[in-house]
Amino acid sequence: MQGSAERAQSAPGTPTAVLTGAVADAIHAVGGFAGGVYLRSGTPAVLRLAVLTGLPGPLFRPWWRLHTERQFPVADAYRHGNPVVLTDSTETMRRYPQLAAGLPFRFGSVCMPVSDGTTRYGVLTVLRPPASDVSEALPERARLTAVADRLGDALGALEAGGDPVIWDREPLCVRPPVSGPSQGSIGHFVWDPADATVTADNVFWELTGGTKEDIARSPETLAAAISPDDACRVLCALRDSAAGSPPVRPLRVRAANGSRRMLEFWPEASTGREHRVGGLVVDPGPGPAAEEATDLLPDGVFAFDRLGLITYVNPRAAELLGRTQAELVGRPLWEAVPWLEQPAYEDYLRAALISPEPVHFQVRRPTTESENEGEGDWLTVSAHPGPDVVSCRVVPLGHTVEAPSLGESPASATGVLGTPDPSAPVYRPIVLAIALSEAMTARQVSEVVMRELLPAFGGRRLAIYLLQERHLYVAWETGFPPGYLAQFEGVGLDAKLPSVETLTTGRPLFFESMQQVEAAYPGLSLDTESGSRAFLPLIASGRPVGSCVLGFERPRTFSAGERTVLTALAGLIAQALERAQRYDSEAALARGLQEALLPHRLSDHPLVETAGCYLAGTQGMDVGGDWYDVVEAGDGLALVIGDVQGHGVQAAATMGQLRSAVRAFALGDHAPHQVMSSTNRLLIDLDPGQFASCCYIRLDPDTGYARAVRAGHTQPLLRHPDGLTEVLDLPGGLVLGVDPQARYPVTHLSLEPDAVLALYTDGLVERPGTDIDEGVDVLRAVLARAGEGMDSVGRPSLTDIADRLMERARRTLDRPDDIALLLATRHHRPPYEVGGDHGADGERPGGRVSDGAPTSTARPGREKLADPGEQERPVPPSA
Repeated sequence: MQGSAERAQSAPGTPTAVLTGAVADAIHAVGGFAGGVYLRSGTPAVLRLAVLTGLPGPLFRPWWRLHTERQFPVADAYRHGNPVVLTDSTETMRRYPQLAAGLPFRFGSVCMPVSDGTTRYGVLTVLRPPASDVSEALPERARLTAVADRLGDALGALEAGGDPVIWDREPLCVRPPVSGPSQGSIGHFVWDPADATVTADNVFWELTGGTKEDIARSPETLAAAISPDDACRVLCALRDSAAGSPPVRPLRVRAANGSRRMLEFWPEASTGREHRVGGLVVDPGPGPAAEEATDLLPDGVFAFDRLGLITYVNPRAAELLGRTQAELVGRPLWEAVPWLEQPAYEDYLRAALISPEPVHFQVRRPTTESENEGEGDWLTVSAHPGPDVVSCRVVPLGHTVEAPSLGESPASATGVLGTPDPSAPVYRPIVLAIALSEAMTARQVSEVVMRELLPAFGGRRLAIYLLQERHLYVAWETGFPPGYLAQFEGVGLDAKLPSVETLTTGRPLFFESMQQVEAAYPGLSLDTESGSRAFLPLIASGRPVGSCVLGFERPRTFSAGERTVLTALAGLIAQALERAQRYDSEAALARGLQEALLPHRLSDHPLVETAGCYLAGTQGMDVGGDWYDVVEAGDGLALVIGDVQGHGVQAAATMGQLRSAVRAFALGDHAPHQVMSSTNRLLIDLDPGQFASCCYIRLDPDTGYARAVRAGHTQPLLRHPDGLTEVLDLPGGLVLGVDPQARYPVTHLSLEPDAVLALYTDGLVERPGTDIDEGVDVLRAVLARAGEGMDSVGRPSLTDIADRLMERARRTLDRPDDIALLLATRHHRPPYEVGGDHGADGERPGGRVSDGAPTSTARPGREKLADPGEQERPVPPSA
């Protein structure tokens, strides 16, 4: 509904007038019932709905904003610059399962990019009734292209005139254009077969051209009055309804003048062996139906237009809705009846506005003291969509003995009538979509399906098969007898099995009983004699991924709505599984790359023992860029540790490049500050879009003299022989990859014999919600105690120390970051000369690499150099 501000914006010549006019032309061009325009917004890569015609905005709020990278028809049309034509819900499910899961209704759509030849402004979209095939939609596509071209030229002219085509407001909601006669008239009647009486409104008498006395003589007379040409069909429907079994769908018949009519019947309260029959006669002639309703009917009747505005309420409907007619008419439905503003009920209202078929559902009315006793809190609502208005019938839940089961329309999803469960709202596929978006592995995807999908449809058994080299393998199963699915493991695509057929044909298979399964697949071993099955193809981006089997303990029917939703959800599951497979492949590649880049053996020296270890994070599938190394540098050793920002293959590749660069500069006997500066400039030249921290220590094994530089890395730890452990205070410089002129001060240290130097990455000391300094202090304390373990010659065992430092990290299941650790200690004499401790062949031990032990701790005696560029200046080691 337009306010004064919107009306001002819609004045001729304004951008809004251009947009609303184009949408009206587009709806008329394709015979649609709703449409809109998405425009660029002030947020990059985000489109916003600027104009919405024919639908109430609040009910479609989830689709007001769309990211251009999402798999939605509007986003694809904008991103690729090509029209997207979806003929019906089946085509929508196949190509856009996320959209079909959120709007599982029968409709077609056309999305046309809007540009002036140089600039793409947005997308013009129209919702239309489903088409039988693509050829039926081709002429409409051509007409809509012309409308989009005119709109693009108009928007280009507006922007050239200084009016930027950017939309950052809520959409403007307007009524659809009047393209023909209105819905016409709806006549209501109630027929009691016990005494042949008919209670009806004036519209019914006018449509049938008779009187109560003439029409109520017999059911044959009533059927002939409604439709002489189709009286037999009407008579059968009357009798079936009186027996408690009304037609599943409305009947389409012809009146005496040849015009088309639509009929609906339902059983009223029983008066004996037969039920009274209530009905609607819809005539497409001129005149809104709601205005013709009378006060004679015992049922509530109200109507709302395509913007959700209530246009008519009869007294009984006002009573049941708990408001006066004055409080209802002229107000949006969800404002006038706020207890209808719930996700479960909104699904039904959306269905009535988008799908051409009636929708039946139950709602709970808040308890009031003025209610008539015995009516209860629950109401049954039947919504009948039309081009201009939606007519609704509302009655107390106990008013009917039997009503259409949920699922008779694409939006239906309730249980057995008469036993409503207020704690069990209609299943919302968007819940599964959100949960699947967070699943990273095939196992997690299967767990989400079991947790969210099975309970929603009452299923008890689930099997997910994945396709590998033209064979299906079980990825997840639950509820089936132990060992039952083993006989189907690894079946080829030529096997005569429903799980194979659904994948090869791309069609879902629904069996309401196990007898149907046995009849379709003779000789197939069944796991139970009763129940029902649904076999769903898992296809993502046109590529087969596998198949999904849902099992139900008892025979059951699958309504059109349930089939639509299940098929759409299968597409979402397939996309999630495809994403999980990509993560698995990328993770395997990254892990292999990282394993190849990390050192398998550290450079050794007779007086220096080293140990390194690496522990991968557990959050997500990506690897990190942590590394460590020990390099022969001149007559000494270089101890290196670093951490590339980010995760994934790119981080691992950058780590490999940096490790190679540092190793090359170290082998070239460059001074520590030169190694760091050169590596920094190299990373900037490579421009990977990442930065890295690093700590580099050049050690003289004979004297213990060391020179250290630090680029934004965590401070090392040093444990002295007496157990005193300190955090080193290296001045350091900027992280690598930021400033090509960055300077890296050199700190001089002295490493005493049997002291332990620990270099580590921040994953070892960072904890969510705590300061990193606290983590460093905890690690320092652990290192201080770690020296209690001594090797056979009285020296600390670096392997044991590393195990103790990494113990807590290994026991932490949720590690957000990778961890690298490098330990070093210096001896007075080579280890193999102490107490004759050496191998039979006299080989001296070298550096050790551990697969799962991280390390860190430190404290030094050192002298700092004021000049970060200072070169070799001898500094005697401390005693």
